[in-house]
Amino acid sequence: MSGKRTPKVALVPGDGIGPEVIESALAVLQAAGGEIEAVPFEVGLGRWKRTGTALSEEDLIAIKDLDCVLFGAITTPPDPAYKSVLLRLRKELDLYANIRPFKGQRLNLVIVRENTEGLYSGIETIEDEEARTVRLITRRGSRRIAEKACDLAKERQKLTVVHKSNVLKSDRLFLKVCREVALKRGVPHDDMYVDAAAYNLIVRPEAFDVLVTTNLFGDILSDEAAGILGSLGLCASANLGDDRALFEPIHGSAPDIAGKGIANPIGAIRSTAMMMQWLGRPEVSQRMEDAVSWALQTGMTTTDLGGSYATREVTEALALRLTDMSH
Repeated sequence: MSGKRTPKVALVPGDGIGPEVIESALAVLQAAGGEIEAVPFEVGLGRWKRTGTALSEEDLIAIKDLDCVLFGAITTPPDPAYKSVLLRLRKELDLYANIRPFKGQRLNLVIVRENTEGLYSGIETIEDEEARTVRLITRRGSRRIAEKACDLAKERQKLTVVHKSNVLKSDRLFLKVCREVALKRGVPHDDMYVDAAAYNLIVRPEAFDVLVTTNLFGDILSDEAAGILGSLGLCASANLGDDRALFEPIHGSAPDIAGKGIANPIGAIRSTAMMMQWLGRPEVSQRMEDAVSWALQTGMTTTDLGGSYATREVTEALALRLTDMSH
């Protein structure tokens, strides 16, 4: 999306540290000169406990009328009556591509995760003596995630298809389709079993550029990549469809530190920067990323990164840095 109209963004702070990091992200966005019309939605566990509904049909209809979603974090309890808000949003908005960039001293890569199928397809049966989860892989789902990954790989260096086709027959279809798309697009590519990819992500992360994989594998590998960087709190993501998008830090709601003022806001800030890029404001996105790089280089960080600063202090320092940069 682009244009001079102020974009309308569904603001979903969520649970735990979600509201804290979204508040920080909005403050840094404003300091970077970014303008949005935020439309707040109360969604998540807190609302479910109070009303029995975490995300209503009315919410979905309203969200679909907006330009995109900025999302904090959601707590999903182990209760069969509770349906995952995030999985529902991804499915209802058809946000089939989860784009997760990771950049640090040891790695510079992007994990492209299929977002609507695999073991998160929601096809499950639970009985006393047996529980089953269907791992759904379709040609259509594999093709369109491969296309998104190839779009990125065209701008970078190469594509690696991560799978487990030696054990999982469903992955043979995924691998076949990804290879077909990469060949058609002229994208240099290879493939790797997911266990080998997990190992090599630790011992030689520089070997990877763009990885495309299925839902669960992408979820796990991206947390591993965050560990290499130093914290889940650093990492951003975009959930993309053909014309809709949701942006969120990859960390969870972290209820154990909620309200303590020590949550790392950088993942949410970087997610907001990704949102501004998608909305056609690359200059705002770059200013936010430059400010984050400055904070990391100078040690203006929260305790998860070995720093001694509170969420508010990091936010204020970033906002001041952006204000100074604009003069």
